[in-house]
Formats: sequence, C-alpha cells, structure tokens
Amino acid sequence: MLSEKKIAGRRTWSETITDSPSPWLFPLGIILGATFLYPIFEIARLSFTNAGLIGGGYSYTFESYLSLLQSPNFANMLKVTAMFVSFSVVFQMLFGFLIALLVDQGAKRGLRVSMVTRTAVLSAWAIPGVIIGIIWSILYEQSAAGILNYVLSSPGQTIPFLSDPQLALASVTVANIWRGTAFSMILVYAGLQTLPSDVMEAAKVDGANAWQRLFRVMLPLLAPILFIDLVVVSIETFNTFDMVLALTGGGPGRSTEVVALSIYNQIFRQFNLGQGAATAVLLLTINIVVTFVYIRFLEGNQEVR
Repeated sequence: MLSEKKIAGRRTWSETITDSPSPWLFPLGIILGATFLYPIFEIARLSFTNAGLIGGGYSYTFESYLSLLQSPNFANMLKVTAMFVSFSVVFQMLFGFLIALLVDQGAKRGLRVSMVTRTAVLSAWAIPGVIIGIIWSILYEQSAAGILNYVLSSPGQTIPFLSDPQLALASVTVANIWRGTAFSMILVYAGLQTLPSDVMEAAKVDGANAWQRLFRVMLPLLAPILFIDLVVVSIETFNTFDMVLALTGGGPGRSTEVVALSIYNQIFRQFNLGQGAATAVLLLTINIVVTFVYIRFLEGNQEVR
C-alpha cells in the first residue's frame, strides 16, 4: 500500500515538463541572452577600453568617456539630436492623429478614398530607411532637376536643401516626419476603433460640438494610446541613423549628425571602437530613461483606474 501511494503521488517527467513553464522558456532565454543581453554587455565593456577596429590590443580606461564628454562636437551632437527628435515626434504624432481621424471618418461614411489614403500612408512605413533617404535626396536635389527646387525656386536660383547647415537639419527632419507619421497613424487609427460609440453619441446628444467632443471626450479616451505612441516614436527617432546616413551622411560638416549616426561614424569611419561604444551606452541610457518613464506612467494610470 505504501509503495502504491508513492507511485500515485510521484509525477512523471513528462507531467513536470508540461505543468512547469521553465523548460519551455529556457530556449527563449538562451536566444535572448545570445542576441540581446550579451551584445549589451560587450558594448558596455568595450566602452571602458581604448579598442579600435585597427589593431587587436586594447586596455581598460575611462579615456573613451572623457574624450566623448570633452569633444567639441559633443554639445552640438546633443543639440542636433534634441531638435531632430523633438520636431519629428511632435509633427509625427500631430499628422498621424489628423490622418487617422480623417481615415476613420471617411471609413464611417463609406468613402473609398479612405482606404487609398490608409494604403499610401502604410507604404511609407514599409519602405526601408536607406531607400527613403535616397528618395528624399532626389527630391532635394540642388539643381533644376530637383523636384522641389523645380517647384519652389525661382528661375536661375536654387534652394540649398542639403548644403546649408540649418536647411539640411530641417530637410532631414521633414523626411523623418514623412517616414514616421505612418506608425502614429496606425496606433491612433486602432485606438479610434476601440472608442465606445455610445459615449460619443451621448456627448453629441448632450449638445457638445465637434471641438468639445474632440478635446473633452476623444482625446482623454485616447490618452494611453497617445502616450504609448509618444514613447515608441521617441525611441525610434533616437535610434534613427540609416535615413540620415543615406540623405546627408551627417553633413554638411556635422550639422545633421545625430547620436545614432555618430556611433556609426566613430566605429566604421574613424575605427574608434571604444568611443563609439561609449556613445552607444549614452544612447542606451536615453532609451532606458524613456522606457522607465513609460512604465511609470502605465503604473500610475493603472492605480488611478
């Protein structure tokens, strides 16, 4: 009887595997560790060295961080990045919201143009950043053959979209706004589909006009989605370098060199692996801070609810 009880109470290996999630998560943990955690550890380790792509020897030092902070281009890089990110995020969210609102209203009225607009905007999101940089470089061509110069400039004069430092940063920002508006439109459009129709109808019956329904009903209901959009678009814009690389390469001078592009230039053009890793750690820190703010907001929002 005792042996039968032991056998009855004993769990087989297959039952243990089925009930416990750990064996199933173990392969995923290995993959994440090899592709995500280990590269982060290596970047953090190399940031404390003077390693370079040319020559195999290196030593551990704080020189990479000191050189980065003392560089005369450091403040300009942060300034360029701040302007690029701030204007990109604001107008991406604004245009994304307006397009999503128009598409939603058009779909409710059965207009076919709303589907065409949605497809056109989504195509911009699917195009790789390098291709977008090439497309906009053709549009910004500083000659009569350039499409924008042909339309906007007077005969005999051209607009230096990519050769003037201030215009170059504005031009790159406009291209990035065009690129990122699609993602904001997707999030906001998905949020509009979840709005309770009875609440909107009740506000309309109570006499609220279109602006009152927008600012007092719709925007408060969409606030969590808009904040998620804000965080995701901010992180994506901070990490943008492929489009800027194809469009200006960081020039003229360093007027369009954002942090992500600076990492590429330091490692693959200046062969300074240590300082490039230190800049990557800086960018990682910015992303972590933004993500932490996002998590804190979600926790606060859940507590309020």
